[in-house]
Amino acid sequence: MAKVGLIVNPVAGIGGRVGLKGSDGAEVQKRAQALGAVPQAQARAAQALERLRRLADRIELLTYPAEMGENVARECGFSPLILGTIRPGRTGAEDTRRAAQEMRDRGVDLVLFAGGDGTARDVYEAVGEDLVVLGIPAGVKIHSAVYATHPAAAGEVAALYLEGRADGVREAEVMDIDEEAFRQGSLSARLYGYLRIPVRSGLVQSQKVPSSSEEASVAAIAVDVVERMEPGVLYILGPGTTVRAIAAELGVRKTLLGVDAVLDRKVVLADANEEQLLALLEAHPVKIVVTPIGGQGFIFGRGNQQLSPRVITAVGRENIVVVSTPDKLHGLGRQPLLVDTGDPAADAMLSGYLLVITGYNERAVRKVTGGG
Repeated sequence: MAKVGLIVNPVAGIGGRVGLKGSDGAEVQKRAQALGAVPQAQARAAQALERLRRLADRIELLTYPAEMGENVARECGFSPLILGTIRPGRTGAEDTRRAAQEMRDRGVDLVLFAGGDGTARDVYEAVGEDLVVLGIPAGVKIHSAVYATHPAAAGEVAALYLEGRADGVREAEVMDIDEEAFRQGSLSARLYGYLRIPVRSGLVQSQKVPSSSEEASVAAIAVDVVERMEPGVLYILGPGTTVRAIAAELGVRKTLLGVDAVLDRKVVLADANEEQLLALLEAHPVKIVVTPIGGQGFIFGRGNQQLSPRVITAVGRENIVVVSTPDKLHGLGRQPLLVDTGDPAADAMLSGYLLVITGYNERAVRKVTGGG
């Protein structure tokens, strides 16, 4: 029987919807909980395990106790072998590293881990390239290329790999950023190393690619969007340099790495979280303006979790404005734009074809897909 390891970082992504731009550190996690954050990692790990159930009688699942994997594994119908010990409710990076090392020592064939860039760093620091691993995306910031495009896709790639039907194994970048600098609006990413991951075309995400300036295209997009803005409509502006140019054209200050709300050329809410946005939706008609992540193509679910399924559903697909420079779209090749909101119904609602504003009076039609 193949041996599969499962590691869940139970607090991964907890800071996303409440606008904290990360989940690293006990103080940030406490603050997120105080703001009403609900952990998502268990549910996202479950989506991956559902795709592995067809191999349940052919694999031995090894995991860590309670919230680090045991609970979700049992809920999904597995009878896992439990390794190690933890302090429930008080797990940290050292638990992830220890779990990865024990799984390596047990000779596992593949490790699935649910988390974000910090979790990927912990796995890399523990085992380097000794193991084949794959990330289940559950964090706020996922710059690393070691993750599947969606939790269900992680389970599917894992199953294909174990069946000998993956496209092979490759080295993938482990990237992480300085969260404190990130919260202050400064993006400083660093390459920490490489992990070996199984690959299946379209199911494993690429490394985030910084967008080039393309000043003329960005300026043209900004003029187009601002000229079409309607009085009395609230515009929620997502992260990114292209969207920041729209704010500059309006003459307002934009939180580069946050989400802001603008009404009649004035900022009514800066660096907003999910609950603040939901409160605003009750008073105004709303549009959301977002731009894809360069090299990955995500428009929702990576770095903008404040734009949650509840927010997106309330606003409606018809009121979502996607902006992108032609070069950024060209860099994606034939890959569709991606969504991974954490809610299958919201992902399905967003899927299909959308117009993308690429310049002044210039549009492109792009397919959007979500789910595994």
